[in-house]
Amino acid sequence: MSPDEWQAHVTTEAALAMGRWLEARGRLDRPIAGLTRKDLECMASNAIGRFILLASERRTEAPDPEERAKLDLLLMG
Repeated sequence: MSPDEWQAHVTTEAALAMGRWLEARGRLDRPIAGLTRKDLECMASNAIGRFILLASERRTEAPDPEERAKLDLLLMG
């Protein structure tokens, strides 16, 4: 998977993590404007957690040393 394909994959996975959180909390009929700061923080936490997991997996599998170094910066910087 190219870096561009991987980024698209991670973006989709983060969006899915947010969607799963929204579905789990219920009240999907409420507009986004009705979300509290705590709601937004929980969604962000889920998306960030998913990114960290996927980036960690990608880092161990990345054949390109440059890509691996970039992931190191993101994960540990």
